Amino acid sequence: MDESEFLAEHFETHRAHLRAVAYRMLGSLSEADDAVQETWIKLNRSDTSGVGNLGGWLTTVVGRVCLDMLRSRASRREEPLDVRVPDPIVSGADGVDPEHEALVADSVGLALLVVLETLAPAERLAFVLHDLFAVSYDEIAPIVGRTPTAARQLASRARRRVQGAAPAPDTDLVRQREVVDAFLAAARGGDLEALVAVLDPDVVVRSDGGTLRPSSMVRGARAVAEGAIIFARLAEFTRPALVNGAAGAVAMSEGRPMSVAAFTVSGGKVVELDILTDPERLRALDLTVLDG
Repeated sequence: MDESEFLAEHFETHRAHLRAVAYRMLGSLSEADDAVQETWIKLNRSDTSGVGNLGGWLTTVVGRVCLDMLRSRASRREEPLDVRVPDPIVSGADGVDPEHEALVADSVGLALLVVLETLAPAERLAFVLHDLFAVSYDEIAPIVGRTPTAARQLASRARRRVQGAAPAPDTDLVRQREVVDAFLAAARGGDLEALVAVLDPDVVVRSDGGTLRPSSMVRGARAVAEGAIIFARLAEFTRPALVNGAAGAVAMSEGRPMSVAAFTVSGGKVVELDILTDPERLRALDLTVLDG
């Protein structure tokens, strides 16, 4: 086995981990794949003979690549997006698919990724690498061009934002599904009061339609319930699914997905609902896991 084959083999053992890091950093599956590919290119161009921990080295490299991508994204964006729902990871309702396990580990739901979208790039990197992947501040510091103490402060600031904005979901998946099923049944039946009963009074719904459909944010149980009834009339049927490992649903019409909905259930109530309705991004998702 020559050196290039050796590197390729070892890189493949780390690919799922690197993709998981990049997905948490970027909230985009296609951009995560691009970041992993760029990391492979950098590996091929680097002398790693003195690297004792290749996995750790690759993690810092993909982190640096993602940081550059986030900074480039921010510089291109003339106006902040009102509503941005990260790419969902959709699995069948009976369990997470093996290829998705690394992507949805650590309860990385869409609600958390939405909050991460609000962080500055360096804050996001420090939080993701330290809190989700146990990378030390000494290793994070050179990536962000700060001291280890400053890197710790970045992560701490991000952590406070996350804890203050991302609701803690119920961990019982069966209970989550019961609440989501009650929501869907009430929406299909046009039962406004039953819908309000399963919604937290301060529930927030984000709907990301991209450039082709309207995007919106709605707050409050009654307003959300009224919108859910209207939308339920447009969908021919709704399939249960796991979205980022939590109870969710995919609405279909004329054989095509209209939306992917990720529910955050806390205290037996729906506290957040993140919906992707962008036709272009929906077409890019692998929804064959729902067939059958």
